Amino acid sequence: MFDLSQASDVLSITEVDNFPVRGAANFANQADLREESLPFIVTIASDESGLRDAVAMRQAAYGRHLPDLAATLSEPETSDREPGSIVLVARARLDGAVIGTMRIQTNRYQALHLEDSAPLPDWLGDAALAEATRLGVVAGPVGRAVKTALFKAFYQYCLLSRIDWMVITARPPLHRQYEALMFVDVFPSQALIPMAHVGGIGHRVLALDVANARTRWQAAGHPLFGYMCLTHHPDLRLGMPAMDAPVAFDRSAPGEASVGAHLRDLSFGADAVGCVPAGYSLAV
Repeated sequence: MFDLSQASDVLSITEVDNFPVRGAANFANQADLREESLPFIVTIASDESGLRDAVAMRQAAYGRHLPDLAATLSEPETSDREPGSIVLVARARLDGAVIGTMRIQTNRYQALHLEDSAPLPDWLGDAALAEATRLGVVAGPVGRAVKTALFKAFYQYCLLSRIDWMVITARPPLHRQYEALMFVDVFPSQALIPMAHVGGIGHRVLALDVANARTRWQAAGHPLFGYMCLTHHPDLRLGMPAMDAPVAFDRSAPGEASVGAHLRDLSFGADAVGCVPAGYSLAV
């Protein structure tokens, strides 16, 4: 479950300076972006030690709100190592302490786990999907900042992985914050759906069209637009420069500048995430 706590906290913590609105092609040039350093670094858990650090953070965070479920989360789950899944870890720059985590599962190899409880409608049936689950962050303002950065990492991972829809489940009233982020309710006329992968608790299922998210945020003047699309965060370290090819840019793609970024294959099940050099920077 990808909880952002309270929408007002998320939006206030991600306010950035006003940027002039320019053509989308201009955003592919890194010089057009504001660069912002974070007090933490977000990476993909690439070994057992990193995964267990994420699991400890996950259990502690769930323990604050769902202690019964948290009691079952002391060990890595099968889903953490499945092909098509990655686990993000946020570590404080000061001492390397883990302060946040999120799992992203794609439907590259199998259906999303939420589909065990809620088969998706036809308009999502043939789409490339990614679900964010098992979010856990430290309490307080730092945790709210980490949540926002993890959401951006989720969004950029989906852009680079050519995902069509970001999908989440949320308990009321937390689902309203996703509606504020321009997610749409997948089952608007249905009651809450008990989700087996989050302890059988009733949730709403919401989805965001990845390709059109930037345009919609910009048109709406969304407070997250500058943070998500006009700011380069080098501390979101989800990729690496292509070492065997010249730097190339897709000048037609909006987003952060590319340095020939290619996602590393760091899922435990060898999820071959393919992407071409594009106008999004997750490279280090």
